[in-house]
Amino acid sequence: MAKSEKRIKVHMKCSECGEKNYSTYKNKSNTADKLNLKKYCSRDKKHTVHKEVK
Repeated sequence: MAKSEKRIKVHMKCSECGEKNYSTYKNKSNTADKLNLKKYCSRDKKHTVHKEVK
C-alpha cells in the first residue's frame, strides 16, 4: 500500500520562541493555506500558536 502524495508532512514552529516542537500531516488538496494551531510549548511552558513551516 503506497502513501498518498496528497498528504504531506509539515513541521510546526512556535510563534514566540521559534522552536520546532511538533510535526504533523495535512492534506494538501483540502487545506491549501498554512496551519495555525494552538499547542503546548515546552520552552515557554504555556500554550502558544504554532505555525506551519516546510
